[in-house]
Amino acid sequence: MARITVFGGTGYAGGHIVREAASRGHEVTAVSRSVPAEQVDGVTYVAADVQDPAALSGVVEGADVVIGALAPRGPLEGKFEAIVADLAEAARVAGARFGIVGGAGSLLVAPEGPAFVDTPEFSDDYKPEARTMVTILGELRASDESLDWFMVSPAGDFGPWVEGEHTGTFRLGGDVILTDEDGKSAISGADFAQAFVDEIEQPAHRRARFTVAY
Repeated sequence: MARITVFGGTGYAGGHIVREAASRGHEVTAVSRSVPAEQVDGVTYVAADVQDPAALSGVVEGADVVIGALAPRGPLEGKFEAIVADLAEAARVAGARFGIVGGAGSLLVAPEGPAFVDTPEFSDDYKPEARTMVTILGELRASDESLDWFMVSPAGDFGPWVEGEHTGTFRLGGDVILTDEDGKSAISGADFAQAFVDEIEQPAHRRARFTVAY
């Protein structure tokens, strides 16, 4: 059993990770701006400001794994890179592994590139947050070896608008976006969470990013 703290634990990706981890018997703490009315049994919910260093250290202490499942938009836009750096440092100081939910935009469309965000078909609406995740990935790769981190980027179609089902069957890849024979790239929230928690239980991507899709 691992002690897992999830920042953004009531959001789409974070909520799925919280449910999956709790269902496997892990000790899960979900951190968000407010405590939700509907809660997963056995999960500890904490209301905290991710921009407050004191709050960070308080909920990270004692964790085995710290997860950033926050979105680089809304009130965190323009501040996200610094927040992720603070989360990663808090995890490092606590001796915890740091995992982060990446975006599909930072994935490459071919081994030699370009990144998905830099292709004509990528929506302009999501380019700022995708480029933020590209920067964060670079900063993690350049970080000190004492930080044990991993990033999981979902497939291109991922979110509550394409919820999908929990199939338990999916593929893992590296930095290149995965597509099926029809060129579609998709993953459900539940299957993404399964892959994420699998990595917690059986680490295979230390200081690396990987992707998951059907």
